[in-house]
Amino acid sequence: MKVTITKQCMGDRNCNELCAEVFQYDEDQLLSTVKFDVIPKHLESIVRQAAHECGAQAIIIEE
Repeated sequence: MKVTITKQCMGDRNCNELCAEVFQYDEDQLLSTVKFDVIPKHLESIVRQAAHECGAQAIIIEE
C-alpha cells in the first residue's frame, strides 16, 4: 500500500493524532506528510481509518 496526501489537506492534524507512526505535520507547508514510501502491513488498517476520517478527503491510498 502506498499513501499520498493531496494539497486539499486542511492541516487539521487528525491523521497525525490517529497514526503518528505514518503521518507527520510539516510546519513549512502547513500540511501532513507521509513518512513511508510503502506503508508497513501492520499499519495498513489504521491508515485506511485515517483516510476514511479525513474531512478534506486528502489521503489517497494506492493498493
